[in-house]
Amino acid sequence: MKLVFIYGPVASGKLTIARELGRLTGLAVFHNHLVVDAVASVFPFGTPQFVQLRERMWLDMMREAAQAKRSLIFTFAPEPSVAEGFPQRAVAAVEAAGGSTAFVQLRVPVAEQEQRLVAPGRAEFGKLRSLELLRQLQAQFAASERDMPQAQVVVDTSAVQPPAAARAIADALGLPEI
Repeated sequence: MKLVFIYGPVASGKLTIARELGRLTGLAVFHNHLVVDAVASVFPFGTPQFVQLRERMWLDMMREAAQAKRSLIFTFAPEPSVAEGFPQRAVAAVEAAGGSTAFVQLRVPVAEQEQRLVAPGRAEFGKLRSLELLRQLQAQFAASERDMPQAQVVVDTSAVQPPAAARAIADALGLPEI
């Protein structure tokens, strides 16, 4: 089992590339907003209950997938409300079941990020769409991203289209294609 842990800043194309990678490889896509939106329907974003339940649900899914030998693509936006050490706990949960984790970092220039932020598709999962809030939180997001583990693959999503990015990730990680 392999957990492909795709991370990057807001509007870097994580879900778009994860979906392309899923189509290419047949791997399931477990994007972070599936849990974020579910937990936020009950607990306000960033509250202790929200933070604890969100992480527990993410880790439970990863653990169960690893135990079932079902490889998985997970998308993640590093940000301050995530408890310190979460990526390491994800790696440990997967390894405990005999799996492995590969980190993929997506990058996007700020000007491109700001253009993408207001795209209509971002409304689908309650994603951040406020340019003012993005600018206000930018330094915190950058600090959270610096704390991420070293990536095996780094993709500048302004320089490559999603299908090519997915193929490059699959090739670099040796993922079988369907």
